[in-house]
Amino acid sequence: MSVKVGEKAPEFKGQAVVNGEFKDIKLSDFQGKWVVLFFWPLDFTFVCSTEIRGFNEHYGEFKKLGAEVVGASTDSVYTHKAWIEHGLGDVQFPLLSDTSLEVSDAYDVLVKDKGIALRGTFIIDPEGIVRSYTINDLDTGRSITETLRTL
Repeated sequence: MSVKVGEKAPEFKGQAVVNGEFKDIKLSDFQGKWVVLFFWPLDFTFVCSTEIRGFNEHYGEFKKLGAEVVGASTDSVYTHKAWIEHGLGDVQFPLLSDTSLEVSDAYDVLVKDKGIALRGTFIIDPEGIVRSYTINDLDTGRSITETLRTL
């Protein structure tokens, strides 16, 4: 599938860590809200933790704009939970596990030969339409304030 601005976002579903617990989530759970879906390559890495903490730090601003934030990587929910408990700290939004690689592939961020995701950020409107996206290479971080501005 190819993601296009102005078209329906691919449905995602899977298990996530939400408030320290494992929970099944899907894009349609957020119907009627803006969604900022972002991908990162791997847990327990420096740039990834900086970005997740940045989204967490600005989470209240996203909420004021009517948006929910969902983070995703190809790591397991067990790895996400371990990272939260041993270094990342509390996270106010879901961290989705994409061990099947299906979500990363549907959003065109999957690096197939490595089984990890590029740094993709997708802004999806309340009707489920992709309004903006950016995809950065593995070593190129993103600006959370730019994501807020775009939203």
